[in-house]
Amino acid sequence: MIATGHQPNYLPYVGFFHKITRCDIFILVDTVQFVKRGTFGWINRNRIRTAAGRPWLTVPVLTSGKYHQTIIETQIDNSRPWRRKHWQSILRAYEKTPYFKHYKIFFEDIYQREWQNLVDLNEVIIRYLIEQFNIKVLITKTSLLNVQGQKADLIIDLCKKVGADTYIHGRHGRDYIDESKFAEHNVKCIRQEFKHPEYKQSYEPFMPDLSAIDLLFNCGPESAEIIKQAGNFS
Repeated sequence: MIATGHQPNYLPYVGFFHKITRCDIFILVDTVQFVKRGTFGWINRNRIRTAAGRPWLTVPVLTSGKYHQTIIETQIDNSRPWRRKHWQSILRAYEKTPYFKHYKIFFEDIYQREWQNLVDLNEVIIRYLIEQFNIKVLITKTSLLNVQGQKADLIIDLCKKVGADTYIHGRHGRDYIDESKFAEHNVKCIRQEFKHPEYKQSYEPFMPDLSAIDLLFNCGPESAEIIKQAGNFS
């Protein structure tokens, strides 16, 4: 069985879903520390394409006195009108794209609902996009698996809990993947070699590393094949 895992990011980018296409089971890693900025600072923010460039959409969260909180513990700061702002930004950016009307109802509903926990919002969006991208995969969460350890040890325990003998890691996996250690536990490592695909966007020039909704609204049902062809695994 092939597994991979990732933090439940907000409106994830295309590479997030490309990694899942090769898996039998996908694990949302929701029990690690919430990181607001840096390499893993995509948990509550992402970018979309507008005429002005790639603006951020950031879900405000409560962090005061909560430096060590995990993702599953992170709550949204609903004192700020982020839902209206995000929906209006998405609407202005994509309402004239070829497939926006096909998916509008789902996203409109998302931003009409009041969310308390960031992970709940992100998980609903991720599951919806996995379905729209026609990715057939089992989905679970570390919070349901009682996984132990950090970095490599956490991943190894995660594989044991779901019965996986192969784990796919992305470009940042080299920071914690010790293949010899994984081999000791009979887990094979596969590296994702993601190459961002180019497709017709609403504006030129093409800009990569946006939320995958940019691909969905512009390419619709073709998005599934575009994602599958976006790189290799080694």
